[in-house]
Amino acid sequence: MENDNKPVDTLRDGRVKASIWEKETDKGPFHSVTFARTYRDQDGNYADAHSFSGTDLLKVSRLAERTYDQVQERRAQSYAERQRETAQGSGKQQELEIER
Repeated sequence: MENDNKPVDTLRDGRVKASIWEKETDKGPFHSVTFARTYRDQDGNYADAHSFSGTDLLKVSRLAERTYDQVQERRAQSYAERQRETAQGSGKQQELEIER
């Protein structure tokens, strides 16, 4: 699963966001999370900062908990898919052995 350098999901709480990134490996997907605070620069363009004020910290904490839950859910889905693929592959192998 290629992510084209985009997060697979982004959760927000006001100006604070948590982005979930996914990289496919031989052991299944690897997930990481980045946190950022969105602001407007002097020219009015949106930009991200990676430092947080005291009032942002509770938002970061709650987003961390929500992203943890989502990553765990994605891991469980990936594991279930790999198990199904393995089971299907085993079934095909057994069919080939029976035909011999």
